[in-house]
Amino acid sequence: MTALLWLRRDLRLHDLPALLAAHEAGGDVVPVFVADPTLLASAGPVRRAHLSAALAAAQESYDGALVVRAGRPETEIPALVREVGAASVHVSRETTPYGRRRDRRVEHALGDVPLVATGTPYAIGPGVVRKADGEPFRVFTPFSRAWWEHGWHSPAPVPARLVWHQGADSAPLPGAEGPAVAVVPMGEAAARARWEQFLEDDLAGYDGNRDRPDLDATSQMSVHLKYGAIHPRTMLADIAAHPAARSEGARRFMAELCWREFYADVLWHRPDSAWADLREDLRGMTYEDPAGAAAGYVRAWEEGRTGYPFVDAGMRQLLAEGWMHNRVRMVVASFLVKDLHVWWPHGARYFLEHLRDGDIASNNHGWQWVAGTGTDAAPYFRVFNPVTQGERYDPHGAYVRRYVPELAHIPGVAVHQPWRVPDGLTHGYPTPIVDHGSERAEALGRYEAARK
Repeated sequence: MTALLWLRRDLRLHDLPALLAAHEAGGDVVPVFVADPTLLASAGPVRRAHLSAALAAAQESYDGALVVRAGRPETEIPALVREVGAASVHVSRETTPYGRRRDRRVEHALGDVPLVATGTPYAIGPGVVRKADGEPFRVFTPFSRAWWEHGWHSPAPVPARLVWHQGADSAPLPGAEGPAVAVVPMGEAAARARWEQFLEDDLAGYDGNRDRPDLDATSQMSVHLKYGAIHPRTMLADIAAHPAARSEGARRFMAELCWREFYADVLWHRPDSAWADLREDLRGMTYEDPAGAAAGYVRAWEEGRTGYPFVDAGMRQLLAEGWMHNRVRMVVASFLVKDLHVWWPHGARYFLEHLRDGDIASNNHGWQWVAGTGTDAAPYFRVFNPVTQGERYDPHGAYVRRYVPELAHIPGVAVHQPWRVPDGLTHGYPTPIVDHGSERAEALGRYEAARK
C-alpha cells in the first residue's frame, strides 16, 4: 500500500523515524512538503530563501520524488492522499502551538485515513521529561538533570529497499520575494559537512570560545536543526563517539542542545508563552510604545545605529547574514528591553523576520529569559552592559570592526567606546542614543513597581 510521508521540520533521509514507519506500512512512499501560506507569511525573505534551498537539497536526496504542494495542509494532504491512493499519512510529531492546531485540522480532514506521528524534532520529545510529581519543569537546571537521566534512542537507520512513488504532480519550490539574500549551503550533506568540521576543529575548545563572536568557534548548526537536515539525536551520538566526548567543550555543547529541548518543552506545556510573559507576576510591567514615542530609538536599534558598537555590530550582522552570535543576541535583546524599555515580542518578531534559523520556541523563550519574564528563577536584575560585554567578549575589537566600518580606524578594545577616542566619531558613527546607567536604573524601577 502507498504511504504518504509529510515532511515539515525533517528534511532529511537519515535518522527519520517517520520514514521508517511509512516504509513499514508496506508498498511505496510519497514524500511531500506543503508550502503553508500561514507559515510562509510569518517568515521573512531570509528564512524563505533558506527553506527553498533546503527543499532543493531534499529533492535531490529523495531522488526527485519529493512532491511540493502549495496551499492549506488540510486541503492539500487529503487531496494528495486521494490522488495516489495512500492508506496512511506519516509525520514527525509537531510540538509548536500552530503545528499542533494544523495537524488536528488535517487529521479531521483525512477521515478514515490515519495520521501517524512517529518521533519529533528533538532527542526527547516535549512533554516527556517531567518532575517526579508529573508536573513540567519551569527552570533549566533541574530539567537538564532529568533530561540527562532520561536519555535518548540511538539514531534511526535509513530503511532498506525503499521505494519512492513516482508520477505525482509537484508545484515549484517556494521562493523568496524581496532583496536577494546570501544563503548558506543547505541540505543533509551540507549539514553533515558543517557538523563534521565543527567536531574536528572546535568541539574540544567550545567551552572557552563559544562566547567570542570575533572567532568562528560556534557550530552554526541552528539553521540545519531548524529545517531538520540533521537530528539532535545524531549529533549527540556523534559527540559520544568523539575523542573529545569527555571534554568541557563537549559537555557545554550538549547543554546547549538541552536548552533547545527545554524551550520546546516549555512551549509544549504553555503554548500561550509564545507571545505572552511566562511569569504572570510581571505582566503588569510598563513599556514604551515601539510605534509611538520610542519609534526613533527602535529604528536605530533595528538599523544598528544605537551608538553602542557591540549592539550595532550584532544588528548589522543580522541584516547582512540572517544570523547573529548567541552572546550578541542576548546583549542586543537586553538593550531593546531594558535600555529602550520595549516589550520583548517586538524584538522577537523582528528576529523571526530576519533570522535564517528563526525557531519560535528557542527565539521567543530566549527573549523572555533576557527580558526577565520567562524561565529563569530570579532574572530581572540581569541587565547586560553593552560596553563591558563588548570589551570582554570582543577583546580585540575585531567583531565590531567587521560589521561597523565607521569604526574600522580604531584599533583594539578602544573601539567599544569610540566617544573616548579623539577621532572616534569622525566617520559618521553616532553618539549613544541613551545613557546605559540611567536606563538600567529606570528598568529596575519599573520592575519594582510591577512587583508591587
